[in-house]
Amino acid sequence: MAGLDLAVIGNGTVASLISPEGRHVWFCFPRLDADPLFCALLGGLAPETGFLDVRLAGQATAEQRYLPNTAVLETVLSDGGHGKARVLDFCPRFHRYGRMFRPPMLVRLIEPLAGRPRITVALRPRFDYGASAPGLSVGSNHLRFVGPGQVLRVTTDMPISYLMHETDFVLDRPIQLFIGADESLSDAPNELARQFLAQTCDYWADWVRDLNVPFDWQDAVIRAAITLKLCSYDDTGAIVAALTTSVPEAPGSGRTWDYRYCWLRDAYFTVGALNRLNATRTMEGFLRYILNVVHRQGAEELAPLYPIAPGVDLGERTAAALPGFLGDGPVRIGNAAQGQRQNDAYGSIVLAVAQMFWDERLPQQGDLDLYLQLRPIGETAARLALTPDAGIWEFRGTAHRHTFSATMCWAAMNRLGMIARRVGVLDDATAWHDRAETLREEILRRAVTPTGWISATLDGATIDASMLLLPGLGLLAATDPRFLATLDVITKHLLRNGFIMRYAEADDFGQPHTAFLVCTFWYVDALVSVGRREEALALFENVLAHRNHLGLLSEDIAPGDGTLWGNFPQTYSQVGLILAAMRLSRTWEEGLWQGS
Repeated sequence: MAGLDLAVIGNGTVASLISPEGRHVWFCFPRLDADPLFCALLGGLAPETGFLDVRLAGQATAEQRYLPNTAVLETVLSDGGHGKARVLDFCPRFHRYGRMFRPPMLVRLIEPLAGRPRITVALRPRFDYGASAPGLSVGSNHLRFVGPGQVLRVTTDMPISYLMHETDFVLDRPIQLFIGADESLSDAPNELARQFLAQTCDYWADWVRDLNVPFDWQDAVIRAAITLKLCSYDDTGAIVAALTTSVPEAPGSGRTWDYRYCWLRDAYFTVGALNRLNATRTMEGFLRYILNVVHRQGAEELAPLYPIAPGVDLGERTAAALPGFLGDGPVRIGNAAQGQRQNDAYGSIVLAVAQMFWDERLPQQGDLDLYLQLRPIGETAARLALTPDAGIWEFRGTAHRHTFSATMCWAAMNRLGMIARRVGVLDDATAWHDRAETLREEILRRAVTPTGWISATLDGATIDASMLLLPGLGLLAATDPRFLATLDVITKHLLRNGFIMRYAEADDFGQPHTAFLVCTFWYVDALVSVGRREEALALFENVLAHRNHLGLLSEDIAPGDGTLWGNFPQTYSQVGLILAAMRLSRTWEEGLWQGS
């Protein structure tokens, strides 16, 4: 797992990835999809830049953990003798003045734990995706790094000269660094850091306390839930697919994509996980974001993905100054998938928003007006259901009539029928039901192969992990012989050393070599649904064993050696872990009676 043994901290505005030794290597500023001022994750720049670091003279070990039930990271550095220092990293997040305080800010506290450790602090941001070195201006207790169009400021109570020249010094007292917007602090750094730390810890403890968690694997679910929260952008409610761009799906594959945007496809799964967790405020924010997308699009066809806030150019281009993760590029900004047709988005939206018509916890309930706003989405789904698209895996060079896309269009129509009945439009309810049933029959007629398993393409014979989702969507029962045959085919052709490949055929970029982690969670769910719980449990435990040292998952994994690949941390993977854990866990009554 070398290379993605990273921690993540954040606050719903910004996030930062930190190495096991305490180096910040990825920090987009001033929000999740912005210019990475710390870009060493995709670096190789000479001289070495794009990071925030603290180094202990003679450093021998580094131990890392999150403070319990928080997004506050602790890194303890030791020189192997008497010198030891502790580093605490976090992004402030807490209630202040009647609203959530979540500035675009990193806070780093460094304190001696034993002996007289000597440390060096290095701060080397870059601008314009590594292309521009910053200008520097100096204040009495701060440095300003000036780039094209923005400024990064660090305010600290360590000697500014030592920070400027990266000079080592004896750490004989705690020091604090505040890194963020070009604004002065309201109080002394030491007092403010301790106050922010205490209030941020209290916020996360309260947030976790309100979660619904399973009896088993609570630590894994809580960490996944916090990580999912860190992938949300509070200002609009959007949730990014991942916090990074261009960490390749496999070495040398060219599969390097920018995931710092919101995919409509993720909505159904993400809302499901947030609902099960009882993270209703985050769920409300995401639903609000989705409804705003629908409102802005009107009757036009939907794009597969959208920026987390307006005014962002999603056109795909490369960052020439950055060589890529472990030198493996290209580094991409934007995502060309935004111009694709992906018909499954319509079903995902309706399935996600349907929550509002039945969930009485939500202050904004689904009503007739919302149904009327959703109805054009169902009409578009009906029109596009059997047309070619790029599919769930966003094939760039081919288009097919994908079974999953058609099924999601069916789901949009089917759920709209239920919603219409809920709001009292009975004629619509009947019409949607009849049209959905006709489409369902057509999908199954054309997707089931002569040998009885379900192809990922209509009128084809394509094996694909997305077919594992069909029972959960309601297209057919998990006990249906056609699904059981499909499960057997997927097991035979896509299971690799305990992990499920998306598909095994060559695509636009050649033969796939890594497994998409969420597919294994789908497989676990499918096994449980057909009564093979022990197999599912073994596979689930295997995935948990391959999380990084802090319990986080990326997008992909190499089935052979278990190396994590792909953008990090991956929302889909966290969601899959949460839902699978809740499906597999004993009830609280069973767990307390049986013992752990």
